[in-house]
Amino acid sequence: MNDILSGFKRVDLCHQPTALEEMPRLTKALGGPNLWIKRDDCTGLATGGNKTRKLEFLMAAALDAGADMVVTQGAVQSNHVRQTAAAACKLGLDCYALLERRVPDKGADYEQTGNILFDHMFNTQIEFRGPGLDMNAEALAVTDRLRGEGRNPYFIPGGGSNEIGALGYVSTAQELLQQCAALDLAPKLVVLATGSAGTHAGLVAGFHAMGCDIPILGISVRQPEAVQIENVYKLAVKTAAQLTDKPLSRDKVIVDDGYVGAGYGIPTETMIAATNMLARSEGILLDPVYSGKGMAGLIGQIKTGQITCEGDVIFLHTGGAVSLFAYEDQFSTLHAAN
Repeated sequence: MNDILSGFKRVDLCHQPTALEEMPRLTKALGGPNLWIKRDDCTGLATGGNKTRKLEFLMAAALDAGADMVVTQGAVQSNHVRQTAAAACKLGLDCYALLERRVPDKGADYEQTGNILFDHMFNTQIEFRGPGLDMNAEALAVTDRLRGEGRNPYFIPGGGSNEIGALGYVSTAQELLQQCAALDLAPKLVVLATGSAGTHAGLVAGFHAMGCDIPILGISVRQPEAVQIENVYKLAVKTAAQLTDKPLSRDKVIVDDGYVGAGYGIPTETMIAATNMLARSEGILLDPVYSGKGMAGLIGQIKTGQITCEGDVIFLHTGGAVSLFAYEDQFSTLHAAN
């Protein structure tokens, strides 16, 4: 298979290819289909996660621009900020991050453990913001301020989700199809958690550019279905345009918003149950904000028959288990039965 990304600048940050593993005990517990997991929690950088793939392209762009620092934003327990800060350390850049207090009713411990503990270890300069702001606009304003102070900052949007960062998941699309070919595997569906849209859009664009028609189901962790479809589609079109002239149909973007619960980062019983189920059946840790809700959606759709029991289904694990420490109370003995 030709490397469709050979002409793009990137830096080496990621352990790849990540494993594609069977999940026989979870498959048996649910009565099928045959479930597989793509282990992008194991990309290596600062405990790993999906953002590392995006950062290979984004940090290359930062270095190409002669940046001496990167500026980005995310929620308090942002996996993206943690991996961006680590990548900056690895490449000798500074990192400045704006963290949105997006999740309500969290105590002081929430801002001292998990991802934010690692942010501090990576010497990240942090500013907090209240909920509901345009965080990319806030971060761009800080970027301009720092430039006025004599720095040469490079702005990375939340989640690394632009047409540069999404190339990381074009790379995953290519890698995944190579693994499926080697295993003589023909999956009927790929499932992932969808949030800032870059991972979902990159995968859609990659499959499209390579002529692959395997459907990709995004389980929304924040936005209503129509909003998330629009966000993913717009970014997928921009990403695909760098690779092919073929038009991308909107119906390639599939989203289920039935597992968001009360909002972003707010635990649900189905997320807790799914996270515990995968831990106890396969020894794999999910995270409470993204992959836990993504797995809840996969399990829920199997139980309702939306995903039928035959064939093979791949779940893309986007990482983030370090944030479990910030949700310790939700995974106490109170929920042992789940």
